[in-house]
Amino acid sequence: RQSLFFSATLPRQVLPIAQTFLRNPVTVSVKSQETAQNVEQDIIKLAGRNKVDVLHDLLAEEGFDKVLVFGRTKWGIEKLSKTLQQRGFKALAIHGNKNQNQRQRALDQFKNQQIQVLLATDVASRGLDIDDVTHVINYDQPASYEDYVHRIGRTGRADKKGKALTFIE
Repeated sequence: RQSLFFSATLPRQVLPIAQTFLRNPVTVSVKSQETAQNVEQDIIKLAGRNKVDVLHDLLAEEGFDKVLVFGRTKWGIEKLSKTLQQRGFKALAIHGNKNQNQRQRALDQFKNQQIQVLLATDVASRGLDIDDVTHVINYDQPASYEDYVHRIGRTGRADKKGKALTFIE
């Protein structure tokens, strides 16, 4: 009977110990896409706090100058954009229900720092090339590790530092 051994999930020091317990192990090694080195990653524990209020407080902090916020749905991102506008933030949303002109206008305003916050779904964010994004906020958790890497790669570009924050319930 063979055992599967996943080398990517265990520290190197564990390998000799595991091999003493396994007979004819089959080693499976998985190399996943690496995250950007210039991106400081952290989580924001909501601990029962209202998500919009937590985002509001973050955006009001110094240094949150050019923030890209990712959400799961077109409807959710649009609603959040309107809520942030009502709270006094310069924010726009891009998603699949916006036409190309609307998306381009929002991107141009974000690039030119006419707005502080650009909200996007994963689909709308593909191919975004925007300089000097200070923060990426995962308002909703990404569906996959690949989506996470893609999202946070929008900051920390061109040898500049960036921050990626992910909301956790």
